[in-house]
Amino acid sequence: MDCSTQATKVLVCDAETGAVVREGRAPHPDATQVDPAEWWKAWEIASDGLLDGVQAVAIGGQQHGMVLLDDTGEVVHPAVLWNDTSSADATTELITELGGPEAWAEAVGSVPVPSFTVTKLRWVRDKEAARRAAAVVLPHDWMTHRLAADRSGIEGITTDRGDASGTGWWSPATNSYRPDLVELAFGRQLALPRVAGPAEVVGQTSFGAALAAGTGDNAAAALGLDLQPGDVAVSLGTSGTAFARSAHPTADPTGLVAGFADATGEYLPLVCTLNAARVMSATAQMLGLDLSAFDEAAITSAGSDGLVLLPFLDGERTPDLPHSTGLIYGLTRATMQPATMARAAVEGLLCGLADAVDALRDQGLPVHRVLLLGGGARSRAVQALAPALLGAEVVLPEPAEYVALGAARQAAWALSGAATPPTWQVPVGKPEPAITVDAAAIRANYGQVLTKTRSLLADPYNR
Repeated sequence: MDCSTQATKVLVCDAETGAVVREGRAPHPDATQVDPAEWWKAWEIASDGLLDGVQAVAIGGQQHGMVLLDDTGEVVHPAVLWNDTSSADATTELITELGGPEAWAEAVGSVPVPSFTVTKLRWVRDKEAARRAAAVVLPHDWMTHRLAADRSGIEGITTDRGDASGTGWWSPATNSYRPDLVELAFGRQLALPRVAGPAEVVGQTSFGAALAAGTGDNAAAALGLDLQPGDVAVSLGTSGTAFARSAHPTADPTGLVAGFADATGEYLPLVCTLNAARVMSATAQMLGLDLSAFDEAAITSAGSDGLVLLPFLDGERTPDLPHSTGLIYGLTRATMQPATMARAAVEGLLCGLADAVDALRDQGLPVHRVLLLGGGARSRAVQALAPALLGAEVVLPEPAEYVALGAARQAAWALSGAATPPTWQVPVGKPEPAITVDAAAIRANYGQVLTKTRSLLADPYNR
């Protein structure tokens, strides 16, 4: 199961080959705070008629979401999702109180941004519901516990390394919780889920299937893609992400790279932006074009001619500028053309992701091949410009629900009892032929505009 921000997706796969034999989907409410009961309702709809013969289940869940429970297991506050930025001020407070970004990177491998669970815990602590809270869990933890046939209150709730590493109170380097950081954020201790092993069976469903540990969405996607050393996955969905497997933990004091864990026992350094595919759809709407016409305009444009679109349309997570807005720089009569604007939008979102890939390089990770995925990866203009701007070979994994596939692969692994996950083939295709552009000049222009924008915004840590 992929319990994402927007929907629940269920894939039933052959355990040996990974072939999808049945699938279902159901939407979630379009909100940043959601009653977890909506996820359960979506699961029941999406899985209806699919579960005959299923022997194991695992969940890839939207990372960072905060679910507060009382001592009976009842939800006491709507789940606050990763893309809720209400905790922006709480983030600044927490970074300062622990001693700055370096202290956080050393403690848990990541510098908190408003998406992290620890910041949401600070934001909610003075609300009435917080007084009833006895435990804090993540969306995939809550769903896994809800699926267990023998669940009881908050006893026996589990999580995994991949999802726990996005809370802000679990350290991938030491494989342990930092309860002092929960107390720093909330003012008192809360019960936390047990961190299960990557291939552990943590329970059984009411329909007799083994429950695997599950993981966070990005760790599940990495498992579904079977990322190898030198691979970087760059996803253009609602958000943009760049992540790679690493044999060693990372700790980036700039806060650009989150030092997460993966779902295999290794690590998953990751950079996440709030703005990706929707930059193109919003620009297309502004230009009065459908997405196909927008894409044609962007790929056939002679270039952006110095026009820069800074794509922070929903604020931004990386760089940490939650109160920022988008900006168009370099408008002239020559550049105020639909094709030029379309090209600038694609270049802007790719420059943001190129900064993300460079941040992974700065952590010592090799970047030999970029796996481009997500809805935005279908854009011909994105495919044609990505090799130059990202600075690596680009391949296109066949469109698939890789979070759900990764969860299924984990379930098959837990069922097998083997030391390593089963080998499932990931077909890849060739992107649109690359366009020759002056990538250095495009990125330099983007960087200059970003620097000017930062000087206008409050960034207390100058990141």
